[in-house]
Amino acid sequence: MTMQVVQLDVLDARIVELLAAEPRIGVLEMSRRLAVARGTVQARLDKLIARGAIKGFGPEVVPAAIGYGVMSFVTLEISQRYGHHAVTDHLAEIPEVLEAHTITGSGDLMCRIVARSNADLQRVIDQIVGYEGIVRASTIIALAELIPYRTLPLVRAASGT
Repeated sequence: MTMQVVQLDVLDARIVELLAAEPRIGVLEMSRRLAVARGTVQARLDKLIARGAIKGFGPEVVPAAIGYGVMSFVTLEISQRYGHHAVTDHLAEIPEVLEAHTITGSGDLMCRIVARSNADLQRVIDQIVGYEGIVRASTIIALAELIPYRTLPLVRAASGT
């Protein structure tokens, strides 16, 4: 899927906000609440999905609620002879690696990882750095989430609301 830049208007923002508040709401109920035709809501939703502005409707799992109460961020320096793809393939095999991004600065990759405890975090880090394509890791443990991952303020700003 190719991602295109989507210009959001007020209706798009209202649709996204309603879906964020009630992910299981149907198109018919959205059209009723937004006071627009069902076909309009469906067309707008289809456009947002097709252009990559909305990528999923799945449940949002809270790692701490399922036993993974330790969150950390790990900066990895990788051996250039292995490259990003080989290291990423290794990281993708580790369930506790929630995301990985190439970055600028002193490292090559930044990962968000979770663990059941500090001792378990050591196990996860050992598993990550056990791959010979990873030269060095620097770990920072998150103590508290002050602003959770969010996009609604961005949606509002992009739509001018």
